[in-house]
Amino acid sequence: MRDQLDPLDMAVARIASRQHGVVSVAQLRAAGLDKHRVHRRARAGHLHRVHRGVYAVGHLGLGWEARWIAAVLACGAGAVLSHASAAALWGLLRPIAGPTDVSVPTHAGRKGPAGINLHRREALGKAGRTERSRIPVTTPAQTIADIDGVFSPRLVRRAIRQAEMAGLELGAELASDRTRSELERDFLRLCRRFGVPVPEVNVRVGRWTVDFLWRRRRVAVETDFYGYHRGRVAFREDRARDLDLRRAGFAIHRFSEEQVNERPADVAADLREALGLAS
Repeated sequence: MRDQLDPLDMAVARIASRQHGVVSVAQLRAAGLDKHRVHRRARAGHLHRVHRGVYAVGHLGLGWEARWIAAVLACGAGAVLSHASAAALWGLLRPIAGPTDVSVPTHAGRKGPAGINLHRREALGKAGRTERSRIPVTTPAQTIADIDGVFSPRLVRRAIRQAEMAGLELGAELASDRTRSELERDFLRLCRRFGVPVPEVNVRVGRWTVDFLWRRRRVAVETDFYGYHRGRVAFREDRARDLDLRRAGFAIHRFSEEQVNERPADVAADLREALGLAS
């Protein structure tokens, strides 16, 4: 005869299934397990302590999401994943080994639990918090505001670009220039320096994404890294792109990294001529 599962264990399993395999002591007690039952299951290897007051159910082979929600549960009501950990959850940056970042809505309290970077902040309201993968977390805009000044400008720009590519809401104040490389940013700086009208950046024209576009003037620009554009496949794609753009009525101009950085005046003169601007 098959053994029947303990109803209490079934209740715990249901909670854990919604939380990436972890539960809090408060949830265990709400499910009907007093401290003696919790200790008994921990000794038997059914529960494994992750943080004080938080257990993994069945095993300790936790993935990132389980670690993150365990840290949030350990910090109590109102806690949310934040900073670098939130950026990783949103897919803006890669996960970083080490303590998990959690924000709590207070400036008071004891030192944070081991393995958790606790950020106390009374000002974090409903507008700055949401949920992703059933984990309370700061919004994408709040997350980027939190990592700005902590990480390098390059990584912050990467996070903004990833958010935009994923269609996440950032607000106008955090919108990037849509560039995808340092060369593209150098090209925009060149335009501003020499008074060339700022183009649209990385926009679709037919089946292609064009680096820079002056739509009304029917001018398109591609900026090329040698290492990225060499090879047979890249050569064919570049030629196909150029043909399609010309057939759509655009004049296509290509500038190398060397030309943008070492001959900016010549590039600007060529652009101004293509755009019909007075020299």
